[in-house]
Amino acid sequence: MGASTPLNIRIPRFTREVLQDDLTEGYWLEAPDIDGDTRPDLVGHGMYLGEIYWYQNPGWQRRLVADGIHMPIGAHFGDISGNGHPDLVVCYELYGPGGRIDDPDLQGGKIDWIENPGTFDSGTRWRRHYIGREIAMHRLRLGHFTQTRKPELMALPTVGARHVHALVRVMLFRPGDDVRKPWDEHVVDDSHFRMIHGAEIQKNPLPGHDHLDSVLLASEEGVTWLHYDERERRFTTTHIGSGEHERFEQTKFKGSGDVGAGRIGDDPHAYVVATEPFHGNTVAAYVKEQPGTPVTEATWRRIVLDVFGDPNELGEGPSHQIVCADFDGDGDDEFLVALRGPYPWQGVFYYKALDIAAGVFTKWRVSSDSAARIALGDFNGDGRLDFATIAYKVDKYFLADNAKLCLFRNDIAEAAGRP
Repeated sequence: MGASTPLNIRIPRFTREVLQDDLTEGYWLEAPDIDGDTRPDLVGHGMYLGEIYWYQNPGWQRRLVADGIHMPIGAHFGDISGNGHPDLVVCYELYGPGGRIDDPDLQGGKIDWIENPGTFDSGTRWRRHYIGREIAMHRLRLGHFTQTRKPELMALPTVGARHVHALVRVMLFRPGDDVRKPWDEHVVDDSHFRMIHGAEIQKNPLPGHDHLDSVLLASEEGVTWLHYDERERRFTTTHIGSGEHERFEQTKFKGSGDVGAGRIGDDPHAYVVATEPFHGNTVAAYVKEQPGTPVTEATWRRIVLDVFGDPNELGEGPSHQIVCADFDGDGDDEFLVALRGPYPWQGVFYYKALDIAAGVFTKWRVSSDSAARIALGDFNGDGRLDFATIAYKVDKYFLADNAKLCLFRNDIAEAAGRP
């Protein structure tokens, strides 16, 4: 499929399996292959019990790998120890006594990595190692952003220390000779970003830099690509779009909340999609005025695809995450939007591009369960990409009813049809 409308499209069908019912809390979900058997597992947590669980595929036995973590927020994974198994990174202690982002813990924002031992006794807690801290730490991405010799951690606070709309310091942490000792810290940017909520790791879009990682950011400034330029030896930015601004006086939020980038044909970054603004109700697509133009040279046009309800009394809408991937196997990416609720603005919606140059998409609801985060993987080994969700159940934000951890197996048929 390219810029024109396809004659046939594959109808999205997913089979739901509840892996855990009646969650006490819910917030974060990842899909690393913890035990190295080639099948992705699940790792999830809420924000107040301080417990992180591993769900082993198949069978989905739940194991407690870490506890006593005060208010864990964002997490990611990667092999830090070098033993061939993915370790976890998590940040914690975001909030002060007020329990919301406008009251960050001035002594918090701590980051640990949690060491996968490579043995899987259900009674064994994994060892935690301190990396560093920055006030209001909220999102983490492990990768290789400036070099490929050592792992690096891109660490993104959500708000500034002085005010919810103050500038934030984007940090890069890199280990020294001993990864189990605190890592060296570097300020990536302290003059561009306010109220960062979404951060997705992507290959560096600068020409000749695809051996490095980069991050797509959703912030008060909208959507921005943050990438390292080896020739200039510094981080640079590409601004994609400014996000939603029309309701700022009403909601006190503007810009973008979460973000993803999708492939169409030979263009790995043919479009960018975002939920807008912070915890917003709007889904927008950014498409190139000239399809196929490199990211750093493109001019982007914003198209609103959906508005899910009205902001609540806190100025927030139902959206929390957006992810792009090829679910139907045609070589082009679709995207999923996670909505925390309440119903009918709850669950997961699946979008497919019909005419990317015109910004035309069609959509289906593929889940009605509250979704804070979406984790992707081929969980049953059939060659098709599945997804899993964890409900959003966070005090002082939103408490999902019947909160669940769910798996959705991809049953998109080879036969094509009409939506």
